[in-house]
Amino acid sequence: MGIICMAMIANLQYGWTLFVNPIADKYHWTRAAIQVAFTIFVLTETWLVPIEGWLVDKYGPRVVVMGGGLLAGLGWIVNAYADTLTLLYVGAAIGGVGAGAVYGTCVGNALKWFPDRRGLAAGLTAAGFGAGSALTVVPISAYIHNHGYEAAFLYFGIGQGAIIFVLSWFLARAPEAQKLGVGTAKVLQTRKDYTPGEMVRKPVFWVMYLMFVLVAAGGLMATAQLAPIAKDFKIGDVPVNIAGLVLPALTFALAIDRVLNGLTRPFFGWVSDQIGRELTMLIAFALEAVGILALYQYGSNPVAFVILTGIVFFAWGEIYSLFPSTCADTFGSKYAASNAGLLYTAKGTAALLVPLSSVLTAMTGSWHAVFIAASVMNAVAALLAWFALRPMRRAQLEG
Repeated sequence: MGIICMAMIANLQYGWTLFVNPIADKYHWTRAAIQVAFTIFVLTETWLVPIEGWLVDKYGPRVVVMGGGLLAGLGWIVNAYADTLTLLYVGAAIGGVGAGAVYGTCVGNALKWFPDRRGLAAGLTAAGFGAGSALTVVPISAYIHNHGYEAAFLYFGIGQGAIIFVLSWFLARAPEAQKLGVGTAKVLQTRKDYTPGEMVRKPVFWVMYLMFVLVAAGGLMATAQLAPIAKDFKIGDVPVNIAGLVLPALTFALAIDRVLNGLTRPFFGWVSDQIGRELTMLIAFALEAVGILALYQYGSNPVAFVILTGIVFFAWGEIYSLFPSTCADTFGSKYAASNAGLLYTAKGTAALLVPLSSVLTAMTGSWHAVFIAASVMNAVAALLAWFALRPMRRAQLEG
């Protein structure tokens, strides 16, 4: 049910791009002004998750998801009638709060219900956020074409919000972790439940936060430059044939993004349940660092461009399963939703750093420095996982 709820909020982020041009055509607002709404959505969806997580820990998942579903639907209904930029921004803020409430609750609830399979549970739940858009992007696009973007906002908003509202009634608070067989987990887990206040006073939390920012920002910086690198290498429109599927190189690369960004979350989450969080982080983040460097070095070949882009996306999306599960292992189940929510704000911090890639490009006259910086950030995070996070977590858990 958590996965379905996540799929219902996915379009608030991933489906937004379908609406930008129709809105611009109707009101003649600049695309930059329209995209401010998307920035507002991301900020409200990210930075309020700790508060929503605290509500989950205190009152249970049902009421928070119910409110989130109502706000997610209302946000799109407001967008349907928005005839000023201010109203569009208000709709984005409402939708962002709703999406954050659903996201934080569903991931936090998965961490509590499955302490012995936290990586896989968080990964499957987070994968729903990407998979939802893959299932509905074609129907939304067709509905906009046939009935106008306003009708698409209105009816899909009502539909998505209603499904979340109905499912919220069936979500239940997890029992104490000990009753769920926490002792069967293959990874090190704490026997103490830390409050958010206690957690932020632990250095190990800030090491995790720094690693999350480094990997998230590095991945965002690299993926944001995909179109420019394809243009620079003059391969964006070159047809690529892989397993009988023929698409232009850039289109192929972007299509792979949706698939691998969804698959990587449960895959690496499951791997981390078997071999440990830090070793999985070391492997995934190192693979990302090498993938970004290889893309920079060999991206001029259209087939290599598509394959290496796939590797970069595959080694990046797992942060949304590895970090929440590591956080719950380290600081306990009782406050898992609010603690994971605090750690999740690293995504917002990383998003604020992404514009630096434009500064780097302007200073150096090319995107090469961006790829080097992104690769180094992932390499540093990989080393921190093994040489800092691992001994610090072990010392705290054994202490």
